[in-house]
Amino acid sequence: MEMDQALLTQIDAYIERNIDRYIAQLARLCGQPSISAQNLGIAECAQLVATMLQEHGYAAEVMPSDGHPVVYGAGTGQRDKTLLFYLHYDVQPPEPLELWESPPFELTRRGEKLFARGVSDDKGHIITRLAALDAVRHVLGELPCNVKFVIEGEEEIGSPSMDAFVEKHQAKLAGDACIWEFGGVDSEGAPSQSLGMRGIFYVELSVETASRDVHSGLGGSIFPNAAWRLVWALNSLKDAAENILIPGFYDEVVPPSARDLAMLAQLPDESQFLLEMYNLPGFLKGLTGGLAWQREAVFVPTCTICGLNAGYQGQGSKTVQPARASAKVDFRLVPEQRPADILQKLRAHLDAQGFADVAITVYCGEHPAKVDPDDPFVQMATAVAADVYGREMVVSPMIGGSGPLYPFVKTLGVPVVAAGCGYPDGRVHAPNENIRVPDFINGIRHTARIVEAFGRM
Repeated sequence: MEMDQALLTQIDAYIERNIDRYIAQLARLCGQPSISAQNLGIAECAQLVATMLQEHGYAAEVMPSDGHPVVYGAGTGQRDKTLLFYLHYDVQPPEPLELWESPPFELTRRGEKLFARGVSDDKGHIITRLAALDAVRHVLGELPCNVKFVIEGEEEIGSPSMDAFVEKHQAKLAGDACIWEFGGVDSEGAPSQSLGMRGIFYVELSVETASRDVHSGLGGSIFPNAAWRLVWALNSLKDAAENILIPGFYDEVVPPSARDLAMLAQLPDESQFLLEMYNLPGFLKGLTGGLAWQREAVFVPTCTICGLNAGYQGQGSKTVQPARASAKVDFRLVPEQRPADILQKLRAHLDAQGFADVAITVYCGEHPAKVDPDDPFVQMATAVAADVYGREMVVSPMIGGSGPLYPFVKTLGVPVVAAGCGYPDGRVHAPNENIRVPDFINGIRHTARIVEAFGRM
């Protein structure tokens, strides 16, 4: 599909002229806390997002879900085809606060970087979409297509309500294609495209062995210890070679296709970059670079202890035997594993191993999903990136992370692409989360090109 360079030059010029205004809008949005894990500022942020959509000329409403509210927006364009934008307004907790170099909910610019909780994940992408649509509409005089926004408030806690929300509002959310909530460049500055996401099953395992903690001299020899019970239960889940020991866990795993492996083989090898960034001596299983590492990183399911809690953890010693212990555990799932199936198998495994006393609390579950790399919309969105970045887009068949991709791909039946302002050292979920202003501008430019070209498809 040929691009009108004169038109794109006008779009880019509009973006450059107004970039300070969009940074100010980003500051306004980042200034409103919206921590889904703590239900802090959620209602206020949902209303702010709806207000900002309305200020940009879209009909907007705050819709209830089974959990936190979803902001829906809509605008009419020249052609009767619809482009969806899936985003989220919730953010991770900012802790540990002492590691932030500036207040987490106050956008701070240092050089070419903008710092705030949520500035990349995902409020920067909300503004990126609004700015891109502004630019296209300004130059064309109207939007080239209809647009719809689905902006949720539970992504950072696993989007537990999104499947049901999409199912319930299928007609309202119907569209022809979708731009996802993230995007950006890789460690070498190349634009990156991800066409699939692993699923996730996140639980808390907990055990209680007594009504209260006891002096370890009294109970150490004769009372059951909740911490040991939990450690033994956790030890039964995975062996030292990283094999998950839950019977049947791998039964539904579908190996990557030849096309998947061919796409992985073309990806740049970021193994050394990751080892240096995280100061690691090496990867698990003796993996080095190349295809084996790429495949392991995204097409192999996981069992990860995310947190542990038991007994005394303060300064100095306290001779106490804990009565309660808990652990947060997540399983990253690959096609065609299902969260409900993993729950059933986990419960059966714990019972069979003698851990019927270990309770399971489910926090979230999301199915894995993949997008067809040969879909015309995917091909277009990938191709137009070269005009922005001066190099071809790096396309991955799957990433290791998770999100509510499944209901959009399976229920709504839309192809999904990424474009945005992220980069590998954005410290997403960590203190000093940031984006770079040039990436912010390029994310807007790429999104604008997708919108303009989609209108002509």
